[in-house]
Amino acid sequence: MSRIEVPMPQMGESIAEGTVSKWLKAPGDAVERDEAILEISTDKVDAEIPSPSAGVLAEIVVPEGETVEVGTIVAYIEEGGTASVASPAPAEAESEPSRDGDSAGTPAAESAPVATPAPAEPAEPPVVATAAARPADESDEVACTATSEERLRTRSTPVVRRIAQEAGVDISVVAGTGHQGRVTKQDILGFIEQGGAAASQTAAPEPAAAAPAPAPAAVVPSAPAPTPPPAPPRRPTAPSAAPGDLWKRFHTEVEHPTYPVRDGDRVETMDKMRRLTAEHMVLAKRISPHVHSIIEIDFSAVDRIRREKKARWAERGARVSYTAFVAWACSRILRDFPMVNGTLSGNNIVYRGAVNIGMAVDLNPGLIVPVIHDADDLSLVGTARRIVDLATRAKSRQLSPSEIQGATFTITNPGVFGTMVGMPVIPKGTSAILGTGSIDKRVVVVTDPATGQDTVAVRKRSYFSLGYDHRLVDGADSARFLSQLKVFLEDFPEDA
Repeated sequence: MSRIEVPMPQMGESIAEGTVSKWLKAPGDAVERDEAILEISTDKVDAEIPSPSAGVLAEIVVPEGETVEVGTIVAYIEEGGTASVASPAPAEAESEPSRDGDSAGTPAAESAPVATPAPAEPAEPPVVATAAARPADESDEVACTATSEERLRTRSTPVVRRIAQEAGVDISVVAGTGHQGRVTKQDILGFIEQGGAAASQTAAPEPAAAAPAPAPAAVVPSAPAPTPPPAPPRRPTAPSAAPGDLWKRFHTEVEHPTYPVRDGDRVETMDKMRRLTAEHMVLAKRISPHVHSIIEIDFSAVDRIRREKKARWAERGARVSYTAFVAWACSRILRDFPMVNGTLSGNNIVYRGAVNIGMAVDLNPGLIVPVIHDADDLSLVGTARRIVDLATRAKSRQLSPSEIQGATFTITNPGVFGTMVGMPVIPKGTSAILGTGSIDKRVVVVTDPATGQDTVAVRKRSYFSLGYDHRLVDGADSARFLSQLKVFLEDFPEDA
């Protein structure tokens, strides 16, 4: 029998972690392949996670209510097992050391073979030598003499261990707030922000000096003498590499400044959606040089078509909003502007083969962007139906992960709340976003095309802003895109 890992799944391109909401099965329960065994919650969607194999739920690693990184093992399924075989599994402290192993087994039997291959000596001497070096190496398995709580504390996600390594922090000195004292990402970042990295480096020479000991394992008594010199060159490398490492870290993790709380203030911890939205916005602004262009568009033609066809569309159960007209028009002209529909990836330009339009939906509070895939294949009514469907299911948190991924261009409509014009932030992975302002009646000067005479008239108009990544989209590209969109909407085709 073998153990199958159940990892926290990737539920979207921009989702880095998930929360175990509820376990639907208990350790020892038999499960079928594809049977739901737990519910998870992310900032975007809630979902049931199926079992990857038939067998028995041998161990639950992550309890309900805990948030972990994508890819973290949350449980183990024992293939071909029975409920009676799985009964010892709930003893989490005993099974903890085998999480990164290949199969289930007795912790003491598993930890010894993992520790001894490096010295390649007979079993007894290496055990003594490596036991002395254990505290210096965070990535190795802990000695089997440690308590279950101590073993669990040294376990952490790859992200936490990477941050600790980059900052030169001994993870064993960080106070953990996770399950049974596990060090979480927030713990390590808070430790570094409070100056713990410097203190850790100052206090760590003795464990660091012991790290090279496994190499000359046969000369244990002489190990203390030669080991102090290598320690200084190892530690200074962390600060020298820190600027680059921190820059890389800021691409995935945003550290927000803190401010004093005054009398009368109310403090609430950000929920996952607000926190990840904040991180994504800071990331997008840091990477993409934002520029915005604005144009005014006359909606007289669109307004006339809506009045004339409203009854016919209602008979078909369709509601065609102004936003549907805008989305349909954008889907038709984005093919002519591949840079607006593309993105930068490293030193490469990616021109997307599909036109997938993200539509920002207000959840009050919160924001989500479901995607109309292959929008250029839909009719005007088809586009309207997709917008209504996605918005309705977004507000009831019923979207699937695929429905919030893959956008190549985004439309946001702050005008629905009366905003005249907005300057939206470009979602990462794209190069442009269109902000539509309120559609209002305005007094304008209209030129009669037949006579050339100017008259004053009242027309429905709106301001549109295009936010674009200036690394890829030039000002002239933006102007041409908005001009073509203006022509399209002001002379909207009758057969759309």
